[in-house]
Amino acid sequence: MLNDPPSQLRTAVLADSDTRWKWGALTARRMAPEAVLDGYLLHGRATPTARQLAEVGVAADAMREVTAVEFLAAADPDRYDVVLLSCVGGTVQAMLHGLARAWQGAERRPAVITGYVGVVYEKLSDGLLLRHGADIVLANSRQDAERFRTVYEGVGASPASVVECALPFLDGEPYEPYDAAGGDGTGGRPYTVVFAVQPSVPDNREDRLYLLRRAARHAERHPEREVLVKLRSRPGEHTTHIEEAPYQKLAAKLPGGLPGNCRLVYGNMGEVLDRTDLLVTVSSTAALESLHRGIPTAVLTDLGVREPLGNHHFLGSGCLASWDELDVGHLPKPDPVWLSRQGVPGADSAEPYDAAFDRARARLTTLVADPQLPPLAPYYTPQTAGGYLPRILARHGLAPTREALPQAAVAAEPGPVRRWARTLLRKAARAAYRGGVQRIAPVIRRMGAL
Repeated sequence: MLNDPPSQLRTAVLADSDTRWKWGALTARRMAPEAVLDGYLLHGRATPTARQLAEVGVAADAMREVTAVEFLAAADPDRYDVVLLSCVGGTVQAMLHGLARAWQGAERRPAVITGYVGVVYEKLSDGLLLRHGADIVLANSRQDAERFRTVYEGVGASPASVVECALPFLDGEPYEPYDAAGGDGTGGRPYTVVFAVQPSVPDNREDRLYLLRRAARHAERHPEREVLVKLRSRPGEHTTHIEEAPYQKLAAKLPGGLPGNCRLVYGNMGEVLDRTDLLVTVSSTAALESLHRGIPTAVLTDLGVREPLGNHHFLGSGCLASWDELDVGHLPKPDPVWLSRQGVPGADSAEPYDAAFDRARARLTTLVADPQLPPLAPYYTPQTAGGYLPRILARHGLAPTREALPQAAVAAEPGPVRRWARTLLRKAARAAYRGGVQRIAPVIRRMGAL
């Protein structure tokens, strides 16, 4: 491994959902495999449950749930060598400003890393400028690296922080085609089609019900196959995005229910892909995991190829297909040039997958060896974004001066009784929020449509 960072590093990863914990923790492990890893889960609507963390399967040496102000207090420059921010853009921006203030006067400061958890298909400039100021902004592909640098250069900000790598969870054994296994040479299991759903794509009940019905119809047309609907979360849980019409509830209301060879499944995506012969999705990052292994992968066009769906990202991939085409046996064949530009080596690539992180490891080695890194300097300041930045900081308990607002500061230093009470209140508030999203909000919208 080239330019390995020192093994005694200590890394803090701040994540605000299960998917971002997966990306952040795995990225930290790729960049400094032997480092001590402390996990911090940001308190909010998408804070992962113990079940979701177990499903992700990435353990930390220590883990705790915190508010933004609590994290700033915990990110001690004498304790950590690396801080990795795996959160939405606004949170990253607030933490960059908060850390800049918290580390003022310190003899040394940690290196700060951030990036994106998957495909970047919307809010490119907004998300990137909110991440500017980190020492390393990871780009998951050559195409992303080029786009990121163009955005930074376009506003006169330095693009030097952009480092090309790959998604950290592209792993697993290469796919062995089902036919090549002699029909039942894979242990007697049936040919398996996996529909990987997404919490917010599509974003309405009608389209989600349509996709579920088509998966069920595919199972009916092919009784010799098994069709798995891979779910991201159980009812009451949230991931990065809000899920207002969970597939579990839609399946329960289907007339006659799902066919016997079609069922809902949970679990680690990598383990599900181990038994997948065809991966079907609208635009999930699971498509990239599948393509990396060489599994036939279909990106659905049934609802159109549209920016809000994210499937426009797969233009030129060779993977666009409809349920009608899949029903009659079509298997998409990916374009190798497209795969290369997207940071997906493919199952037959000559370049080792882990080599994609060599640049990032080399940059990190240089940063942690620097005894006096310059202060963090985000592009957004009170001068460049006086009407935008204060709102972002306030949402995370920070004043325009980067100091903690009084109420946030008091909440960050509770005694044992207050800490216990606050934990109960957080759980109650989260449950109420999720209930409102999944039960009350849809009813109000239906009433408004009358």
